[in-house]
Amino acid sequence: MIGFLFLTFKLLNFLKYFMAIIPNLNGIKKGANIIYEGSPYTVVEANFVRMQQRKPVMQTKMKNLLNGKVAEVNFHPGDKVEEADLQRKKAEYLYNDGDNFYFMASDDFEQFSLDKEIVGYLSNYMKDGDRVDVLYFAGSPVSLSLPTKVELKVVSAPEGVKGNSAQGRVTKTAELETGVSIQVPLFVKEGDIIRVNTETEEYCERVS
Repeated sequence: MIGFLFLTFKLLNFLKYFMAIIPNLNGIKKGANIIYEGSPYTVVEANFVRMQQRKPVMQTKMKNLLNGKVAEVNFHPGDKVEEADLQRKKAEYLYNDGDNFYFMASDDFEQFSLDKEIVGYLSNYMKDGDRVDVLYFAGSPVSLSLPTKVELKVVSAPEGVKGNSAQGRVTKTAELETGVSIQVPLFVKEGDIIRVNTETEEYCERVS
C-alpha cells in the first residue's frame, strides 16, 4: 500500500511538472517567429524529446532573419522565449544585382533590398514583377516568403531517356525562366508553363 501511494505521489508530481512546462515548449514550433539572443528567428524544425531520467528538451533548427544563418538550439523547461513582433507586407520584386535583391513596397512604394543570403533558394522561383510577402522587424524588412505554388515558363527541356526516374516516375531535367533546373515528366516541353512547389522545389503540374 505504501509503495502504491509513493508511486501515485511520484506520478502526480510528474504530471504537474509535465503540464507546467509543455505549453511553454509547445509554443516553439515549426514556423514560429521568436527572439533568440536579441535577433529574430524563424523555427525551421522543432522536435520534442524526452530521454529517460532527463528533463524534456525542444530540439530546434532556426533561421536568423537578419543574416540567413541557421542555428541548432535546444530549449529546456523554464527557458523564456519571446515571440518576435513581425509585420507582413506585400511588395513587388524588381531586380537583383547578384548580391542584393530589390523590391518595392505595395503600400507606400518605398524601394528596399534584401541580401542574397536572406533570399536564399527562393530566388530560383521569383521573376521580375512577382508579388511577394515581406516580413518587417523593428520597422525594417528582414525576410520574405513566396506562395506555396508559382507558375514558371520552361526555357529548355531536352528529350528525356525513359531510364531516368524519380520516386518511380520517369522524368527529365528542364530549365525554367529563372535559370533553375528541376525534374519534370517527359511530356513537358520548351515553352510550357508549369506549376512548381516552392517549399519542396518540385514540379506539380503543367498549366499550358
